[in-house]
Amino acid sequence: MSRFKSILCFIALAAASGIASAQPYPAKPIRVIVAYPPGGSTDIIARIIGLKLTDRFGQTVVVDNRAGAAGMLGAALAAQSAPDGYTLILSDTPFVVNPSVFGKVPYDPVKDFTPIVMVAQSPMMLVVNSAVPAQTVQELIALAKAQPGKFTIGSAGTGASSHVVAELFKMRANVNLTHVPYKGLGPALTDTAGGQINSLFTSIPAAMPMVKAGRLRVLGVCAKKRVTVAPDVPTMDESGISDFEAAIWYGYQGPAGLPKPIVDKLTTEIVRAAELPDVRERFLGLGLEPLILQSAEFRSYIAAEIKKWTDVVKSANIRAD
Repeated sequence: MSRFKSILCFIALAAASGIASAQPYPAKPIRVIVAYPPGGSTDIIARIIGLKLTDRFGQTVVVDNRAGAAGMLGAALAAQSAPDGYTLILSDTPFVVNPSVFGKVPYDPVKDFTPIVMVAQSPMMLVVNSAVPAQTVQELIALAKAQPGKFTIGSAGTGASSHVVAELFKMRANVNLTHVPYKGLGPALTDTAGGQINSLFTSIPAAMPMVKAGRLRVLGVCAKKRVTVAPDVPTMDESGISDFEAAIWYGYQGPAGLPKPIVDKLTTEIVRAAELPDVRERFLGLGLEPLILQSAEFRSYIAAEIKKWTDVVKSANIRAD
């Protein structure tokens, strides 16, 4: 009798397990890792989309800020999570730049992740202090060539996106600019506006308040076509620097091995959220260009970004301190 009860108990447990596993995804809260402190563009995007997903899923989407090591701490945490759809990361450009800049990183940007969907990007733009006489990119190049090495260009730090874009510009424009690294984009912007340095490649959201205040002048935007948030600013191609694209992009990824049905469901709901009129309006208000790339396209985009920035880092011999 005891054996019979044990068998019945086993059957009941197996049935309960089957019912639990058959629950539609998501059956519990979803964590979205942001590898930076609260308040930045990545964090804001995660919270905007997260609220919409919470409404759609009926499960809370929690933003988990895990700042540290230039974004590598959060990326490593996401890579080591179970591929069950309950831990995601909202990754961005440094995710693909860091492996070539640092000697060793705790994740592989290709092997350790499943791309889900890109939702937005912010083309970078070249700004100068308002006292710099150059009104165009070509005038800046001529000014810098007239005083080799004396014209300065700042960055958010060695190996930061603003640095690798500056090095790409130096190569494409064949101009000698002195790199001045800062500890973050904020201080670099402040010193560019204050005249301590001459120029800087920056994200649009970070620089627009100073541009509108007349403290910075925008010379060019690093995009194929003019952007909605700054329609009067010429592209770098229009400014004589061909095929010069650089953007801070934002996309959802999960750990490697994320099942396709979960990827598909997340893609459908994230795209639906990103395309809502109020979300698009908020993105544009932040200086972000909505851009949807689904899993396969996003994977190809990541591969292209890795190659592009690895080549720049090697050519410029960039090494993080």
